[in-house]
Amino acid sequence: MSSPSQWPGLSPAIKSRMLTINDLEMHILEASAPSTVAKPQLVVLLHGFPELAYSWRKIMGPLSGAGYHVVAPDQRGYGRTKSVQSEYPVKYEDDVNQYRMTNLVKDVVALVYTLGYDSVAAVVGHDFGSPVAAYCALIRPDLFKSVAMMSSPFTGPPKLGKPAMDLTKVAQSLAALDPPRKHYVLYYSTPEANTHIMSAPSGLQAFLREYYHVKSADWEPNAPHPLAAPEAAVMAELPHYYVMLKHQTMPEAVHGFGPSAAEIARNAWLPDEELGVYVAEYTRTGFQGGLNSYRMGTTPGWSSDRELFSGKQIEVPAMYMAGKQDWGTYQFPGAVDAMRSQACKNMEDFVLVDGAGHWAQQEQPEAVVEQLLRFFSKCAKLL
Repeated sequence: MSSPSQWPGLSPAIKSRMLTINDLEMHILEASAPSTVAKPQLVVLLHGFPELAYSWRKIMGPLSGAGYHVVAPDQRGYGRTKSVQSEYPVKYEDDVNQYRMTNLVKDVVALVYTLGYDSVAAVVGHDFGSPVAAYCALIRPDLFKSVAMMSSPFTGPPKLGKPAMDLTKVAQSLAALDPPRKHYVLYYSTPEANTHIMSAPSGLQAFLREYYHVKSADWEPNAPHPLAAPEAAVMAELPHYYVMLKHQTMPEAVHGFGPSAAEIARNAWLPDEELGVYVAEYTRTGFQGGLNSYRMGTTPGWSSDRELFSGKQIEVPAMYMAGKQDWGTYQFPGAVDAMRSQACKNMEDFVLVDGAGHWAQQEQPEAVVEQLLRFFSKCAKLL
């Protein structure tokens, strides 16, 4: 697993290379359009947590085959992308300001220009990559001509003088429940979270297998629905991997809910050899780089750079897509309505893919490709 060229599941169309971007040596996976396409448009794919550029492996080839130049970076703090500010393994004590949203957007903008483009047909983000993609489109509509957000609704930039939902207050209410609970975002913001995951009692591979399983459509209890209000008793309806028992670590929260040996053997979207790529990469890097993004989202002072865009909407065509069995769509009450009515001026599509949970582009890649190409085509006609 030492070289991306040896990674299973990568089609011959997908290549790996390193680029110098800002303070980063950025690793990207890249799939070029057929040589018959004279001027292919660029599509940028941004992964979430705990994922990598590798998470897009199943859709990069089909998108490039449709005539696009497709690029997926390991985002700051992940995989083979290295920062001069934080050598791996990233430490909790490292400067977290480099993970400000505006700096993550700057990474993507610099990537686009380094590739020689001055226009991006679409920026697509999944999980934590969704808000990064959303802010790319919000801040630079001249550069990013459309945006597809996956699994994490975008509610817009912080409003000056009107604080967003305070998770610390929610945490107090969750702790008062019987049994006491806590929110996973706040847990992921703690100094101990990375150590807990890296020292999971059953090992890292077993933890990741369980974690990916419970957030997928393979886990039958996943039956997402909108939540009425951001109140503790209501949010306690979320699965145990979102609203955890207060005393639990994440490895403890998902332990015992993994797939059987037979289920693993017939898992086509994440067979053991492909799961092994994640295991090998995170064994080398740790998870703190990705966890730092949760820290940024839970400290009000660190969102001040985004307040500059208070009241601004995404003006380019926007799409939201997630698995129908993905709780990520509804984990924050009211987020979907805010995205559709306030955050996006042109919300063209809202798509829930049946048979997919949180990892839609891995679980149901054909459906995701179909929806993205349909959206890209629609956006081309709008320009």
